[in-house]
Amino acid sequence: MTAKIGVILGTAREESLGGKIFKYLKDTMKDSSDIEYTWINLRDYPLPLYDHPETPLEDKIQNLSSNEEKWLDTLSEQDGFVIMTPEYDRAISGALKNALDYVGGEVARKPVQVVAYSHFSDGGIVAAASIVPILQMLSMIVLPSAALLWNADPNFTDDGEMVNDVENSDHFASRLKEVFHEINFYTQTLKANPYK
Repeated sequence: MTAKIGVILGTAREESLGGKIFKYLKDTMKDSSDIEYTWINLRDYPLPLYDHPETPLEDKIQNLSSNEEKWLDTLSEQDGFVIMTPEYDRAISGALKNALDYVGGEVARKPVQVVAYSHFSDGGIVAAASIVPILQMLSMIVLPSAALLWNADPNFTDDGEMVNDVENSDHFASRLKEVFHEINFYTQTLKANPYK
């Protein structure tokens, strides 16, 4: 049984630190017979600010645009998630929050691991903490320890390669490998043993 894990890049910026890390992960974390990754870049799902009359956790959204429908269908197809979030003014990005505002039952009871990253020494810790209640409200199973990547600009090239001789690169590579090992385990376990 193959489990599908969606890796969400939680920024819509054209050039970003997150985009470099996303490329690195895409090149490093490969599909296997047990796991298939779906690489979900918010730029590929341009969503207007949420203005439907429905509350997605209560009622199915009507009159979805093609991009909105594509976003929700992609989430529904996944069994687990890794959400990559930058920290903007002590919170997750507006693009990521808006994308999550569309979500209802598509992600319920599915495991999620958070990866926060920052240009600064805090590693996005406040963004990592601020997304947890949002994901819990969506009935997701949030894994206990977010991965934090601090002062990470020098560690990744524009092409998504890890710069090995830069401080913390070994730690970041090891931590990201651990993150994917953990989400793979919980996603496979919960897919094989669904909540009833």
